[in-house]
Amino acid sequence: MFRNITPVVQNLLLINIVLFVVSAFLFPQLSDWFALYYIQSQNFQPFQFLTYMFMHADFWHLFGNMFGLLIFGPLLEQFLGPKKLLILWMVCGVGSGVLYSGYSAYKVNALETKVEAFQANPDPESFNRLVLDNRGYFDRAIFDFVDDYSKNPTDPVYVQRANQTLEAIVRIQSNVPMVGASGALFGILIAFAMLFPNTQLFLLFPPMPVKAKYLVLFYSLYTIYNVFVNNPLDNVAHFAHLSGLVIGAILVYRWKKERNSFY
Repeated sequence: MFRNITPVVQNLLLINIVLFVVSAFLFPQLSDWFALYYIQSQNFQPFQFLTYMFMHADFWHLFGNMFGLLIFGPLLEQFLGPKKLLILWMVCGVGSGVLYSGYSAYKVNALETKVEAFQANPDPESFNRLVLDNRGYFDRAIFDFVDDYSKNPTDPVYVQRANQTLEAIVRIQSNVPMVGASGALFGILIAFAMLFPNTQLFLLFPPMPVKAKYLVLFYSLYTIYNVFVNNPLDNVAHFAHLSGLVIGAILVYRWKKERNSFY
């Protein structure tokens, strides 16, 4: 398998691995600069739409994305050609970042609206709902405060602390960075499923063969489910994965209509 690595796949692997080593061991500030931040964050820079996809949170994050590229990328590069594989990877990666930024802006604005509504009419029940919706940002001590606040709903000290807590949530959510090539990888997955739908893939867990189209269908449904559930304890950017699937599907659909343009 490793002897059949194609040029674009090899270069993408090398770039991602080298940048991970540099950011993890030599220059950790690189991750802060190159990660993709909420567009209104003071840490946002336009180049992050490109650079975030070459940063990874940890070794296993890198391994998962690069392993997927290694498995599905070479055959796609042989079929589509180096140029189109690179276009697929980059467009799905950058496009996922752009769409995810829009999604993040929607979520932050929705949170700000709820916080403003609470500040206009503070009450423990509304505060408790906001805490539960964003419980991934808290430790268990917050629930002790919720109990105390519910017993003292008009105490200005508790009201002020509740306001400060919610404002902190908005700041945190506005500055949570996104990293990783998952959006680009999901574009690769949908492309493989569309071009080689009946190719048998052997899973490790569980150990069984499955056709590419069914595997990608499962991942797609799982991703859509997680986007709608929006678990506050889940730090995976499922909407970026879904964006990569959609963008990749559109690209491959167009290319399949122009079969003489593979190169």
